[in-house]
Amino acid sequence: MNWIALTSEDQLKEIRERSAQRPQVIFKHSTRCGISALAKSRLDKSNPSGDIDFYFLDLINYRALSKKVAEEFNVYHESPQVLVIKDGQCIYDESHMGITIDDILQHAHAA
Repeated sequence: MNWIALTSEDQLKEIRERSAQRPQVIFKHSTRCGISALAKSRLDKSNPSGDIDFYFLDLINYRALSKKVAEEFNVYHESPQVLVIKDGQCIYDESHMGITIDDILQHAHAA
């Protein structure tokens, strides 16, 4: 998995803009949570095609940014959490053990 670090609010605008051309995925990770570590480990072991950008948000170090993601994409904040962004909107979000690469890819590639 080739993660892009999500560390600033400016990147949210870029994610929204880029999502018009290709799906964008945000994974919100808590470094203090075993379930989050397990979800990240499962994603790390996957090898998705290069047509999706995967962002990693350390919500312990960027708590305010994590809240901004929830506001920007109109989702309830959870941890761990994954969001799939297409055409500027969050079209799918999942949390905890429901996070799977197969579901992410299915939603990212849906017409």
